[in-house]
Amino acid sequence: QITDFGTNSPDSVDYPLYSYQVARSVSRGENERGILICATGIGMTIAANKVKGIRATPCHDSFTATKSRSHNDSNVLVMGAQIVDVETALEIVSIWLEEKFTGGRHERRVREITQIEEGTLDV
Repeated sequence: QITDFGTNSPDSVDYPLYSYQVARSVSRGENERGILICATGIGMTIAANKVKGIRATPCHDSFTATKSRSHNDSNVLVMGAQIVDVETALEIVSIWLEEKFTGGRHERRVREITQIEEGTLDV
């Protein structure tokens, strides 16, 4: 299932509103994963990561797409349209959708990230 949260025009928009809608839908389990695109990917990543349970990762090549899933269990992919060309973006999306989380030592690290989010990490 694909849910399109917009935008539907080339006009400048307040990207946090769109980032939040996508992140919230993933956080609530309405969508398994989300993909966001803005000019750089930076602002949308910051906004999405404010939503509990979201691990949004900016990806600009196949390496970052692979590692964001295999090591970080990313559930929101973010790309910058001014950074990534269309061909690379399609490659990134394909890799990101197919790559599996490897678990192991990375599972512990993702759990620690969740504990930081919940304010329960004891260091």
